[in-house]
Amino acid sequence: MRWSQMYTPTLREDPADADAVSHRLLVRAGFVRQLMAGHYSLLPLAVRVRAKVIRIVREEMDRIGSQEWLLPAMHPAEIWQRSGRWEVMGEEMFRVKDRRGADLALGMTHEEIFTTLADELASYRQLPQMWYQFQTKFRDEPRPKSGLLRVREFTMKDSYSFDLDEAGLDRSFDLHHEAYTRIFARLGVPAIPVQASSGSMGGSASVEFMSPTEAGEDLVVHCTACRYAANMEKATAALPAVDDPEGLAAPEPFDTPEARTIEELTARHGVPAEQQIKTLVYIVDGRLTLVLMRGDHALVEQKLLDAAGAAAARPATPEEIRAALGASPGSLGAVGVPAGLPVLVDEALRGRRAMTTGANRDGVHLRGVDVARDIAATGWADFREVAAGEACPSCGEPLRIVRTVEVGHIFKLGRKYTETLDITVLGPDGGRVRPIMGSYGIGVERAIAAVVEAHHDDKGIVWPVPVAPFEVVVVPIGKADEETAKVVESLYTDLRDGGVDVVLDDRDERPGVKFADSELIGIPYRITVGPRGLADGVVEVVGRATGTTARVPVAEAAGHVRDLVTAARRA
Repeated sequence: MRWSQMYTPTLREDPADADAVSHRLLVRAGFVRQLMAGHYSLLPLAVRVRAKVIRIVREEMDRIGSQEWLLPAMHPAEIWQRSGRWEVMGEEMFRVKDRRGADLALGMTHEEIFTTLADELASYRQLPQMWYQFQTKFRDEPRPKSGLLRVREFTMKDSYSFDLDEAGLDRSFDLHHEAYTRIFARLGVPAIPVQASSGSMGGSASVEFMSPTEAGEDLVVHCTACRYAANMEKATAALPAVDDPEGLAAPEPFDTPEARTIEELTARHGVPAEQQIKTLVYIVDGRLTLVLMRGDHALVEQKLLDAAGAAAARPATPEEIRAALGASPGSLGAVGVPAGLPVLVDEALRGRRAMTTGANRDGVHLRGVDVARDIAATGWADFREVAAGEACPSCGEPLRIVRTVEVGHIFKLGRKYTETLDITVLGPDGGRVRPIMGSYGIGVERAIAAVVEAHHDDKGIVWPVPVAPFEVVVVPIGKADEETAKVVESLYTDLRDGGVDVVLDDRDERPGVKFADSELIGIPYRITVGPRGLADGVVEVVGRATGTTARVPVAEAAGHVRDLVTAARRA
């Protein structure tokens, strides 16, 4: 490729609306342009990177024996209704009607569609099966942001496994885990595998691959000592034991007219936050539910959904709270609440005594509360948000909290979809058996952005060789004489014929412009050909990542750079 023939609309200034490094640089370097919020056009340079990312993912999926498909992106509502997810997906699902009034969905994911295709599996002898595709997905994100990191239209590699039993699912899951580890290593994306919630996907096990970046919206709890890692929706920590005093024989009310928050109760009445019971009121799948937390702890709503096995939860309104408990927020508690009202209690409150909580009378609290004695808990679970510095549940060392973006996710789905869509095969004993499933996803454009988040400097992008739009740029500078032109064309031809992805910057531009563009775009190696070097029989080879410059004899230059590229591809 010759630069004069390429469309590379580089910008010298940052876009005003860019809130992530990858967003800023991919726009400036001419890789993407926004059509509307959450929808991006991929320009030629980005298409080249995307093709290389897909190639790497495809190679690793093929390596574990998965087979490539291509399924429709538009789905009939009936299949999603049969699985129960037509309602569960809520507003994130794009829904349309055709000219006959039939309900359709733009596919967010393809569990249901692949499962219907599995209906043609007849016997256990055809299992296991692993199927994958690269397909456009649509999700009506409420807050698309950060360029390609959070969008409403994107390419996903989604794959699905069908096995006879749990042991087979374990094997398929492990194969995908290993494949994902290799994929992200080859892409140059630092990825931490973490325990995660399965959410609306369902299933028994879930691992997210999280890449650290300040542009991320997910928090990962991470132990550097033992490699424990979980997202905040799943993370736990070991809390120090609390030795409470005996307390009172029964809860005792006391007036708190000006204390409506945890902080005010501490400041005005000397009750430490860790001695308070915070009462949160939620509507969980339409049912009013109390959630009890220690006063200094925060609730993770996904943990509430997971513990309750619920599809939706929201904070109750003041009107709903008063109708149920007779008091306003700030004076609420679970002592003596009506029978039948669900009361879910965080594990940090187990065994606690001499606690303080609201009395369900405005301006009144109760002291001396014994959780086991005075509160009729209907369920216990870990609901709280882990804090940095707390003890690792595995080894006891202090935990770190890292801001990340999810670049991959693997699930053990179980039989949720084969049951709801009634998929069976003939088993070894002649009876009917339901296959067990796994689901595995990687967002292609998000992976591109994650590479940039991890590989950039103040000059621009620093692409790893395996995914760079071009591996080498040949840059002639100085007077365009016959000798220079001959060397430039020879280098360009030798590299191209030797399998190197090379571009020749043949533009009539100043050297500074050419250098700045190649650095902004992030091409890994630059060969500079100029009169001064040629007078000494050499060209300059510059490494983008290291900034190192080597003067290489003209006759050896193509081979030298080809060796550098080959080594980087294998690294």
